[in-house]
Amino acid sequence: MDAHRLAEERSLAYHRMVAERIERDPGIVERARERVRSWLLEGRSPYYARAWDEVLSGAPDRLRAALVSDTAEARALRQATPFAGVLDPRERWRLWRDVHARTMEP
Repeated sequence: MDAHRLAEERSLAYHRMVAERIERDPGIVERARERVRSWLLEGRSPYYARAWDEVLSGAPDRLRAALVSDTAEARALRQATPFAGVLDPRERWRLWRDVHARTMEP
């Protein structure tokens, strides 16, 4: 598997965990909204900021679908995620190791 595809698989796995946590901790969504608002105010990543603003303003089911979808649009959105920091470093490294082991098996 090439490095780009491996990164996409890691990102998808990360966002699946975020989607699970959102159900237990709605504050995650509010923190993401705050981050996107700051992106909009600062003019950072305007395309992604507007797209995330729309997704975060919609129904919770739509948000969870965007987080775990394997569409080109969802993959692009995950490249500039407002959910950075939801998993602590140890969780993230464990997830990345698991994804690497699973995707690199023969």
